[in-house]
Amino acid sequence: MKIEEGKLYFIKDKYFELFKNEHLMQNKENGNKRPCYLCFRDEKNPIILWFIPISHKVDKYKLLYKQKKKNHKTVLNFVFGNILNEEKAFLIQNIFPVTEQYIIGKYVNKRKDVEINYELKNKIISYAKELIKLTEERYHKIAFNDIIKMKNILLEENTINV
Repeated sequence: MKIEEGKLYFIKDKYFELFKNEHLMQNKENGNKRPCYLCFRDEKNPIILWFIPISHKVDKYKLLYKQKKKNHKTVLNFVFGNILNEEKAFLIQNIFPVTEQYIIGKYVNKRKDVEINYELKNKIISYAKELIKLTEERYHKIAFNDIIKMKNILLEENTINV
């Protein structure tokens, strides 16, 4: 499967078994493919894909956004925008790394890739890259998960399986 940056994907349950002690949004039961994730490639290690969960609980995250905005000029935790004409919350604070072996497939609707507009996609990826940079430099802990540890596990796993 060809993975395209800025597209939406679903993840296999096997991934969540590998990282069961992290605070990840789990796949829903009963065969529902949810949540979906926006992805982009790591600039230093292209086998790593960064996944950003998408939530329909917009009111909940807008309230949290407003609370954080009182104390910070820029809030990297959330971005809000439309998918299929519905407002969604892109949960940058819940970002995590993945490799291709854990991806089920792309989010399609009526046999077409579900798209988000160019400006929104760039804003989300820009905020996410800033969050990753701050985490790698150990300045801030914005992400809920230990994304550096997770990334290293995936890189090691990929080295072993080569």
